[in-house]
Amino acid sequence: MTTAHDLTTVSLDVPSGHPVERGDLSLALAGAELLDLLEAGTVALDDGLLLRRGSPTTSGDTLLDEAASQAVQEPAESVADWLWRRGDGLAARYLAAAGADDGGARRRPRWNVRRAADRPAPVPADAPEHRRAAERWSGGDPVLVALAAAVGVRHEAADQVADPEDDRVAAVLAAVNDAVVELAAIRQRRSIEEAAFDNIWRGM
Repeated sequence: MTTAHDLTTVSLDVPSGHPVERGDLSLALAGAELLDLLEAGTVALDDGLLLRRGSPTTSGDTLLDEAASQAVQEPAESVADWLWRRGDGLAARYLAAAGADDGGARRRPRWNVRRAADRPAPVPADAPEHRRAAERWSGGDPVLVALAAAVGVRHEAADQVADPEDDRVAAVLAAVNDAVVELAAIRQRRSIEEAAFDNIWRGM
């Protein structure tokens, strides 16, 4: 399993103060994929925070291998551009892979409307991939904790997690946070515009 799958599991299993927004999760999942690709050497990150092609590798995970095939655009793109491009609709795909839209209340995100007959079986709580995510989370894995925090899921030891020693990891995590903040600003602006539009019609 991958960091993105682990993040999906955490987003479903760990209580948070508010529902995880699909767009926020999509951006964080794209960041999680990129971190795994950087670790594998599939892509590289230069000093200008531009992605470069690395050594071709395969992970055996369908979604991560798809990400690897899409990782480097010409001309080279920034980490931020990757997050927005790869993140488009990504949460729905990981949630589907996790069987998140079964009948259980804990695994039925509010945005999922697929019919029961089309739903994959949920990942059992005792499955190896589920245990791996739980172990990373309970152990305070700094990367997983940081990605989860970006979407509003807090680990009890989040404030004590040290900054990553790897500058590449730090750069990706910072880009994820910036993108989530930017998306929140976009939502707020749209909400204000829609409210203003409604007021105009009510006043006519």
